[in-house]
Amino acid sequence: MNAFLERKNIVISGKRYGIDALGAMAQGLFCSLLIGTIVKTLGQQLNIPFLVDMGGYCSAMSGPAMAVAIGYALQAPTLVLFSLATVGYAANTLGSTTLSGAAGAGGPLAVLIIAIAAAECGKAVSKETKVDILVTPLVTIFAGVSLSALIAPAIGTAASSVGSFVEWATVLQPFLMGILVSVSVGIALTLPISSAAICAALGLSGLAGGAAVAGCCAQMVGFAVLSFKENRWGGLISQGLGTSMLQMGNIVKNPRIWIPPTLAAAITGPIATCVFHFQMNDPSGGVASGMGTCGMVGPIGVYAGWVHDVATGVKDSITGMDWLAMALICIILPAVLTWLIGIPCRKLGWIRDGDLKLD
Repeated sequence: MNAFLERKNIVISGKRYGIDALGAMAQGLFCSLLIGTIVKTLGQQLNIPFLVDMGGYCSAMSGPAMAVAIGYALQAPTLVLFSLATVGYAANTLGSTTLSGAAGAGGPLAVLIIAIAAAECGKAVSKETKVDILVTPLVTIFAGVSLSALIAPAIGTAASSVGSFVEWATVLQPFLMGILVSVSVGIALTLPISSAAICAALGLSGLAGGAAVAGCCAQMVGFAVLSFKENRWGGLISQGLGTSMLQMGNIVKNPRIWIPPTLAAAITGPIATCVFHFQMNDPSGGVASGMGTCGMVGPIGVYAGWVHDVATGVKDSITGMDWLAMALICIILPAVLTWLIGIPCRKLGWIRDGDLKLD
């Protein structure tokens, strides 16, 4: 069996499924649902129907995009890879409903689990018969769609329940949950896993989504400012608009460099929930909550939520206080707090010159 799995490149490991596949899924989600939301919002604000339609097409393809991305990360053969488009559509559609038939938030999580299973089944039979062009797609699609019908609604129910619990707990205890959500999602963003995929899987929105945005921005903007001495403008842009994951190698060498941005997240999280009631109601389903300032997707998602709330009557208008809250939570406070916390860390010798240098 081990020889067979090795020959088929089926690697059952936490890294392959929890890091490679999850990270690829987030990229697929970004290239479909998230881009679609941004384009659609832009089209609505500029009154350009073509952009609104384009955004709708992008969003509709989120399931196939995620599944194909997962298959690519698992190094699936081409016939398996292309067959995963159908699997992703089925898993995302059925996972976006609960067992009761109500709308759910488990589409991305269902795609992750089911696409992995279908891809590995397809890889197992790939090129094992003389009619591979029939067998491989059939096995991949049959396994994926069958699993979607069997377990996707249950996954949708579970994901919605967890997401709803986090949102409920954040409303009930905004201070403590503001700290917990902000710190944990921010840490996930810097680790080699996908905070965006986690937030999307849970459908994290509302106050909890706002706290998640705060934590992600604290990590990205914080590391960008903290390491400016070593990395200058290139590092500021690559971390502030790219990803704080670039510091992961340095964190392994000296974990104490993680203290300033993490403490900043612990401060901005409850400020977001308790002071500004900062919410993420982006209609894309929570993925923007875990993106931070990567391409400014987090702030754009917050803005898209404002537009959605105004359109549905939940919010009267976008106010100056809204813009002030966004500027403080997403940019100003993460930069200032991380820089200030970094001063005593450097004086104590916890952070030394060169510790934050990017290769």
